[in-house]
Amino acid sequence: MTHAFLCGAMRPPKFWKTEKAASLSQARLPSRHNRTFGPRKLGEAGSRSFGTRFAFSFHQVCWKIQSSSKMAATQLTESTITVGGQTLFYRQAKPAQLAPRLSVLLLHGIRFSSETWLKLQTLSKLAEAGYHAVAIDLPGLGNSKEATAPAPVGEPAPSSFLRSVFEALQLDQAVVISPSLSGMYSLPFLFQHKELLKAYIPVAPICTEKFSATQYAGVKTPTLIVYGDQDVQLGEVSLNNLKNIPNHKVMLMEGAGHACYLDKPEEWHLGLLNFLKSLE
Repeated sequence: MTHAFLCGAMRPPKFWKTEKAASLSQARLPSRHNRTFGPRKLGEAGSRSFGTRFAFSFHQVCWKIQSSSKMAATQLTESTITVGGQTLFYRQAKPAQLAPRLSVLLLHGIRFSSETWLKLQTLSKLAEAGYHAVAIDLPGLGNSKEATAPAPVGEPAPSSFLRSVFEALQLDQAVVISPSLSGMYSLPFLFQHKELLKAYIPVAPICTEKFSATQYAGVKTPTLIVYGDQDVQLGEVSLNNLKNIPNHKVMLMEGAGHACYLDKPEEWHLGLLNFLKSLE
């Protein structure tokens, strides 16, 4: 049996500059499940105070955060899925009371994990805006370290991998956010399973040179190409290949490096939410 708790949402996007949320990732999870603990301080939490408690179950960890915010409540959970006989960890956030507007699957780079999107508040901001956000830990990384990647780093992985992820997460269709390393997973999926993609948001992904201009020209999926102008390795290279996708927009983040979303999180969230809104 799993438990779900309501999380008081933070401020809406227009107030990004005034408040940062507490980081849940710093909490120490006990080895035993089905435990409930009293309030605990979780890092720096801006000007608001949060009463926090934790509830743990065998397959899922849920948090309840109480906030004085008037925004709609959101659910934030952790769990695992089985893909190709291997266990993959994921985090997800969604509106607690309303049906999500869209689903968004967030992948990550080689030095990162789903925790990156948690700490950056991308998961919470998507949920506050009405979206179902799911961030997985790719094989061999984060909390999926025991899993083996379906292809060597730098080589396109079978498109069936992400298709199986979609099936395990019960996603009919989703927007895929794909930074850096995750391009080896998302690009084959883009070409072979277009029907499952609501939109594609590549952030200077690898492997763009593995596909031809003709292949990109055949993609009809709405695409937001994101890169930082200080990314001297993959920024321009990925742009030059991805711009062959007919239905694309470009989000250039000036003064930002390869992980541009970390350098300029407010600009990243604003551009992301504006693009998602344009899909509706």
